[in-house]
Amino acid sequence: MTAPVIVVGAGPAGLAMAACLQREKIPCLVLEQNDQVGSSWVGHYRRLHLHTDKAHSALPFFEFPRSCPRYPSRQQVVDYLNAYAHFHQIRPVFGKKIIRARRTEGGWEVHTQDAVYRTPSLVVAAGYNREPQRPTWPGQEGYQGQVLHSADYVNGAPFKGRRVLVVGLGNSGGEIAIDLHEHGAHPFLAVRSPVNVIRREMFGIPFLTFGILQNKWPPEWADAMNAPLLRLLIGDLTRHGLRRPKEGPVTQIRRHGRVPFIDVGTVRLIKQGLVQVRPGIERFTAQGVVFDDGRAEQVDAVVLATGYRPHVQSWLETDGHVLGEGGAPLCSGQALEQAPGLYFCGYHVSATGMLREIAQEARQLAGIIARTHTHV
Repeated sequence: MTAPVIVVGAGPAGLAMAACLQREKIPCLVLEQNDQVGSSWVGHYRRLHLHTDKAHSALPFFEFPRSCPRYPSRQQVVDYLNAYAHFHQIRPVFGKKIIRARRTEGGWEVHTQDAVYRTPSLVVAAGYNREPQRPTWPGQEGYQGQVLHSADYVNGAPFKGRRVLVVGLGNSGGEIAIDLHEHGAHPFLAVRSPVNVIRREMFGIPFLTFGILQNKWPPEWADAMNAPLLRLLIGDLTRHGLRRPKEGPVTQIRRHGRVPFIDVGTVRLIKQGLVQVRPGIERFTAQGVVFDDGRAEQVDAVVLATGYRPHVQSWLETDGHVLGEGGAPLCSGQALEQAPGLYFCGYHVSATGMLREIAQEARQLAGIIARTHTHV
């Protein structure tokens, strides 16, 4: 089968691409390996809310409902994505896992488990959250407790009364620690590296707003401007076990593509001693773990909030240098000279918010593809 454009993924980036291509009057075929749109959002833990405000998180040509709170819940995002697909009449082909995609003389050839598709323009919009990163430690095979990734965590109800170690203080780790506490568990956080901590809001203003206003500033200037506010709102967390890195949060995003920890209540629990911070894990024991500082802790379960990889390299074959460490595209939202007809949407980590970035990239790529098709 041949299509003018093939879009891989029916999450936010894939849906936004389809809607923007539709506005350019370019038909596209959306291939999704799961059985519904926004499948990564469907599978997230139940407590999850957007960390960016809805005003800056809507996809092109369709706003969040007024009835949604400023920070929509996981289910509200799922409902929004379904409404978005319905509004734009986007009908993905579900159950199509990409096995292989390679460049041919006439464009790109995409192989699924049961079909071959051809297209002059291939847009990879499958998202970051494709393959959970599951680190291992010495002694883990002898540990008698439960180990699960945050991808498999639903809520804290099964852990009531249990001692649970959450590994990693990203946004998932911080929110899971809150959820465990609210369900009556006794959470610990294993934090190996220094962490930049920001608040979701500063004086009632979404932090994302500051990121947008400061987007053209050198990152060091933005960090210097924000530092006094962050010190006032968050304070010094060193005595609680959290070290601050030398680089500020904006510099971290721009230079390394790593989002800082956006606090929605974890810091308060840490200061109150309700969530205890430990250093990185050295090894497991039968009943718990030993940390890098030599302390041992008995824990009943370990939740790995250790992130994901895009894993695009497992199926995308390219001659040019387009993928970096972990399969993350080196360039998102732009045409690639080294791989004509190949585009990535939704892989640029920005201080202005992932969904906002997706909306901008989708509009930009649809325009690029439209101009390309005009000259074909």
